[in-house]
This record gives sequence, structure tokens and C-alpha cells, in this order.
Amino acid sequence: MTYKILDIGKASAGAKKIEWAWQYMPSLRFLEDKHKANQPLKGAVIAACLHLEAKTACLLLTLTRLGATVAACGSNPLSTQDDICAALAEGGVNIFSRRGMTTEEYFGYVRDVLDFKPNVIVDDGADVVATLHKERQDLIPGIRGASEETTSGVKRLKAMQAEGVLKFPVIAVNDALSKYLFDNRYGTGQSVWDGVMRTTNMVVAGRTVVVVGYGWCGKGVAKRAAGLGARVVVTEIDPHKACEALMDGFDVMPMTEAAKVGDVFLTLTGNVKVIDKRHFPLMKNGVILGNAGHFDVEICKPDLAALAERVEHLRDNIDTYVMKDGRRLNLLGEGRLTNLACADGHPIEIMDLSFSLQLEAALHVFTHAMPPGVHPVPEETDRAVMESKLAALGIKLDAPTTEQVEYMKSWQD
Repeated sequence: MTYKILDIGKASAGAKKIEWAWQYMPSLRFLEDKHKANQPLKGAVIAACLHLEAKTACLLLTLTRLGATVAACGSNPLSTQDDICAALAEGGVNIFSRRGMTTEEYFGYVRDVLDFKPNVIVDDGADVVATLHKERQDLIPGIRGASEETTSGVKRLKAMQAEGVLKFPVIAVNDALSKYLFDNRYGTGQSVWDGVMRTTNMVVAGRTVVVVGYGWCGKGVAKRAAGLGARVVVTEIDPHKACEALMDGFDVMPMTEAAKVGDVFLTLTGNVKVIDKRHFPLMKNGVILGNAGHFDVEICKPDLAALAERVEHLRDNIDTYVMKDGRRLNLLGEGRLTNLACADGHPIEIMDLSFSLQLEAALHVFTHAMPPGVHPVPEETDRAVMESKLAALGIKLDAPTTEQVEYMKSWQD
């Protein structure tokens, strides 16, 4: 195997983490058992850019066991776990990443992965797809298709499609019911608070939490905050989502007002500068700032640095910006994904669903000809993944009777 990692000697520790995760991923195990004998990915060369932790490792190793050659890089410098990278290298995955990599190193690793001349891409944030289109268009004729894991990535891909520059099919895994209803809501909802609480060791109950963006991720974070005893304030630009937040029992106000009352700010919009120089001067001393919107652009770090007198580091994964008036604003995980930079990401059982969809998407694009553009996960695939999950949990569903099926097809009483 080819690899660029920190220390291959960490492989044993990484393998133990992977073994722990694998036992709680019944859907992915079911799909591996279902497909393994046929080796449906034989001949596939898969380029993956994902958060390199134990659950992701289960997916990458499953892809190799189904016949694929896999080259992977980490999608975030603070979510990469060096022991997982080492275990993957020993397990047969070509791996390129290290925790704390620079931006230059990151894109160097993306290029390393593209050097394998993939025919399938599994992306998280669309950086591999975007880099290929900008720098390696010679590879486009060999690409059968890709899949995308995140809301932010799907937005980028749809922008590429709108401009007419997306040259191959991409399945929007993020938009599947089995993904966003569970990964975005329950996964983000729990893992963000895992990151906040582990990193700060502070109580949530009684605090005012400002949730910036009330999409599925924001809904999950707000619901968990309320469950932990916080007062929740939502800021939004969409009137329907704002009304939904209001009817869910949360206060809704502009960021210029929320900045004055918040104790904890969590951004989940996928947009840029949703907290910036307009808001930092209004904030109370000691606030916590965290992002869960994929890229580290939602909380404007250049503005924060420009307003600060100095930056202190009193605790891992916390940068304390000391303002000229003495206020201290605490940024978690360098403004990167709080749930991955400061914790272990989504719970295992949640990622079992998402990675089952990624596996099925990779199989679909490798074995089916599709036109360029962003495509939904096939409805039957989405449903089958959820059915396998429920079956693994021993949960049975009712089936409609023939009469009920026919009634639902009819327009007459």
C-alpha cells in the first residue's frame, strides 16, 4: 500500500477502535455479507475524501473487501485520527492524511488520491470533485460517478451543475431520507454537544444557546440543547424555518440581538461570515463559539483576530481571543466542525446508515450509466437501507393489504 501518514506504528490502537465501531454497524455488515461473494466493485478505483475516524474506516475497508482499490484522504485536519490512518494503511487502503495538516498539505493529499486515476469518487464537501474539475480534467472521461455526503457539498455541486461545469453524475447521499432525517438531525444534534461538553467541561443547563440556521442540523442541535436545560435562540434568514423554530418553542431574533444574550453560539448554515465583526463587539465575556457547518468560514476568524488584543490557549481545542476591553471569546476547534474537531463525530449507529448509503451509491454509479448532474439516491435503495437497519434491531413493520394498496391508487371513493 502507498501511504503518507504520521506513524504506521499506531496501527494496533487504530484497529481496536475500528473493531469497536464495526460491531455496532449492522446495516453495513449486512450489505458486505450480501455483496461479498460477487465482488461487485472489482475493477473500481475509488477516491475518497472523508473524516478519517473509526466509522469511516469501516466503510473504506468494506469497499476494499468488495473488490475496490481505495485511495483516501482526510476531509478535515482536526477530524483525522492518526491511529486510524495507520490501521487503514495496514488494512489495504492507500491513505494520505495526518491530524493537524496544513491547507497546503490537505490539497496535496487530495492530489495524491487523484493520482490513482479513480473511476468512482466518495466525497465529503466536494473538494475532490472540485479539484478534479479545476486541475485534472484529463481524468473526467474515466469517472463513472461520485457520491456526496454533506449539505455543503451538495450545494457546491448544484452550483457547478447550474453553471454547466459538472461533467459526471453525482449521487446526493445527503438528500436521502435515511441520511438527513437521522444523520443531520440526531447525529449532529448529539455529536455537537459531545464536542462542546468534552472540550469546555461546562454545564449547558441554564445557558442561552444561539443556534444559527434551523435546517435539519440546526433542528437537532436546538432540540438537544433544550433537552440539556438551555434556553434556545434561533437566528434564520428563511421565514418558513424561522416560523418552524418559533412553533417548536424557541425564541427567534436577528443575530445582532442574539449576540447580546447568547452564552454559546453554534453555526449550522453552510454559509460564510454568519458571525463576524458586526457581532463580536456585542457579545458577553466568556462566550463559546462553535461551528458545525462543514467549512471554517461561518465564524469569521480574520475579523475575530483583528478585534483581539491577543490569543490564549488554556485548554485543548479552545482558542481564547482576548478583546481590547478585556472580554474573552472562546473559539472551539479553530472554527472547524465542533463534533469532529472536538469529539468523535456522529454516533456509530447513525453513521451506519449514512455509510450504508455511501456504499450503495458507490455500487450504483460503478454499475449504472448515468448522465452528468446531481442525482437523488434511488428511492428503493433509500428504503432498503432503512429496512435493513430496522431488521437488525429486530423491529417489524406492518404491510398494507391488497385492498389498501388499491385504495391508495384510486381517485374515487
